[in-house]
Amino acid sequence: MDLRQLRGFVAVARTGTVTGAANSLGLAPASVSEQVRRLERSLGVALFERTPQGMRLTEQGSTLLARAQGLLDHADEVRHAVTGQRRKVRIGALEMLAAARMPAVIRRLSERRPDLDVDVRSHTRQSLMAGVAAGELDAVLLVDTGPRIGGLGFTVPHDPGSGPVAPDLDFLDVGEVGLALVAAPEGDREPLLVSPPGCSIRLAADRAFGAEVPRRELTSIATAREWARQGLGSALLPDFALEPDLASGALVRLGFESPALALRLIWLRGREPALRDVLYAMSAPTGA
Repeated sequence: MDLRQLRGFVAVARTGTVTGAANSLGLAPASVSEQVRRLERSLGVALFERTPQGMRLTEQGSTLLARAQGLLDHADEVRHAVTGQRRKVRIGALEMLAAARMPAVIRRLSERRPDLDVDVRSHTRQSLMAGVAAGELDAVLLVDTGPRIGGLGFTVPHDPGSGPVAPDLDFLDVGEVGLALVAAPEGDREPLLVSPPGCSIRLAADRAFGAEVPRRELTSIATAREWARQGLGSALLPDFALEPDLASGALVRLGFESPALALRLIWLRGREPALRDVLYAMSAPTGA
């Protein structure tokens, strides 16, 4: 198998169309189509069903996809070892986690693997999940709960190359995010100040309080914290966003216990060898 053919195949599988794959690879659609056809001829099987809606993986195509990215990762590792080029890993993270948790990870990675560049991108959870499903991100860091991805209440994106089938994702819980209900010492306890629908902390607040508690929807977690500081209500907020305010007395904890959320790293199954250093740095204790 030719590596160019494998890259073309993976791109078509991830985007669901030849045109989308060509755009991601910077090639002409005809070149990508020919790569896929040559790969199919060399293997003697059909890898895609050509439909009006796009390219849908066959059973054999799904089997190849589960292994193809690992082959490409290994080839890249060999290339970088021989040429001395720096390897890049693309990690997506919720903005609050990129600010609060990623600096320590980057520091551990730079000490362990000074030849590794880590590109950290902050996006919404929906964009992060779509990016890792499409192979545009190597892994994403977000908050979740439970024994499966999406336990907090969000949906896993479908794999564009396989129709209504979720991509084969794996995850590792690398820490916890504690939640605390807080308010100003002499401020109002109602309403509950919440971030927009779909925000991870909003999902946690909805699970914890239900729909009965009066609430005011604000634009962000930072805005909810500031309104709580000014006595305009209470807010359920992540622990790392509260430490200075709790230490200074600007906010106080209220008598409410909320389960911690999992700090979860998610990636496409089979990418573990390419991510082993990131997994180590993520799971190392603070200060390690």
